[in-house]
Amino acid sequence: MTQRRDDTDNGPGDGPADAPDDAAALGRRGFVASAALAAVGPVVLGGPAHAAAPAAAPGAARAMQRGTVARLLEIPAPGRDVRWIRQALQIAVQLELSTIPPYLCAWWSVKDRRGEVARRLRSIVIDEMFHMGLACNMLTAVGGRPWIAGAVPAYPGPLPGGVRSELTVYLSGLTKGYVHDVMMGIEMPENPLLRALGGPPTIGDFYDGLLDAFRDVRPDLTARGQMTERIGADALRPITSPGDVEWAIEIIKEQGEGTSSSPQAHLAHDALGHYYAFAEIYHGRALRRVGGLWEFTGDLVPFPEVRPMGVVPAGGWPRPAREPGRLLQHFDVRFSEMLRGLQTAWGTGDAHALDMAVKVMTQLEESAVALMEMPLPDGSGHTYGPQFHVVHPAGGRLATADSGPPAH
Repeated sequence: MTQRRDDTDNGPGDGPADAPDDAAALGRRGFVASAALAAVGPVVLGGPAHAAAPAAAPGAARAMQRGTVARLLEIPAPGRDVRWIRQALQIAVQLELSTIPPYLCAWWSVKDRRGEVARRLRSIVIDEMFHMGLACNMLTAVGGRPWIAGAVPAYPGPLPGGVRSELTVYLSGLTKGYVHDVMMGIEMPENPLLRALGGPPTIGDFYDGLLDAFRDVRPDLTARGQMTERIGADALRPITSPGDVEWAIEIIKEQGEGTSSSPQAHLAHDALGHYYAFAEIYHGRALRRVGGLWEFTGDLVPFPEVRPMGVVPAGGWPRPAREPGRLLQHFDVRFSEMLRGLQTAWGTGDAHALDMAVKVMTQLEESAVALMEMPLPDGSGHTYGPQFHVVHPAGGRLATADSGPPAH
C-alpha cells in the first residue's frame, strides 16, 4: 500500500517488471528509526476528534466477536499446518478486498482527477488490488482456492477476521474525518510503541504470523492456477519458492499495512507507506525529518475540493428515487460481475477472466461519480455514492463475508 513514484500507469496490463531474487529475504527497518517516529505524536493519534462512526451493519457485531485472526494467532506454532496457512490466506484475500471500496469512494469523490491527492489515492487503490492478487496467488500456491465473489464485508462494519476490531469501516466521500478515522485506522502500523499493548491484532501482526507459519511449515508450492498480470507499477508473478513468499508478504507489509518504523517504503519504491501518505492528507503537510524526528512540517498538501458523498447507512441507501436507484443497481451488478470474474480467474487459472474483470473494474467509476452528483433527499447537502452490494446475476443480494468462505 504505497504512494507510487509514477502515477501515469494505466493499471493492469502495462508490461512485465523485474522480480527480486527469490533467495533474498527482505530486511526489516531499524529500531532506532522506529523509536524516532514513535516520538512524533501526530503520526498516530494527532488531530481533533471526529464524529462517531456509524452503526455497524447487521452481522458485523458477530464478525467482530469471532476474532478469527486473534484465534489463529493464539494457536502455537506446532499447530500451524497447511490448513492453518490456507485459512489465514483466505482472510488475507478478504482483508485486501475490504480496503478497496472505501478507498475507491475517497478517490472518486475528488473533483480534480489530476491533482496530487487524487493521484495519491489512485496509486494506493492500485496497490491494494496488487496485494489482493498476491494473497490469491499465495493461497493458490498452497493448494487453496480464493473465495472472492462473496468475500466483500458489509459496510459499515469491522475489517474481516477481527483485525483492528475496534474500527468501524464505512463508505463515504473524502473528508478529514474519513481519512483519520477510516483510512489511517485501517493502515495503523503494528509497532507496539504506536498503540496500546495487548490490543487486538493489526494487519501487520497478522502477516507476521503468516510469514512465521510459512517458514516453519515450508509447504509445497505449485504455480498451477496462479495469475501473472501487470498491476500498476508492480507485476504479479507465480509464488513458487520460500523467497517468493517472503517477497510477497514484505511488499504487503512495507507498502502500508504493517509499516513499523520509517514512513518510507523499504522496497524499491521511493514513496511513503499508505498510513503516512494518508496522514499527510489529514495534516495538510508533508512529512520531513527534523533533527532525527519525522514531523508534519513540510510542504503544503492542500485538501482537495470533493463531491460531498454521504455516509452509506447499514443496508444501503433507503428508498432511493428512480435515477439513483437505477445507477445503484447498475453499479452493484457490474461490481458483482467483476468479483465473479476474479473468482473464475483464480478458480480455474483463466487469464481471460482476469482481463475481463479488470476491464469491468475500470468501468465502475462512471456510475459512481454520477451517483456522487445526485443530492440525497434529506436536505443535508450530501450526495449518493456506491454501496458495493454483491448481487446474484438475477438481481438478488448475495451473502457477504459474514456467512464465511467454504472450507479448504
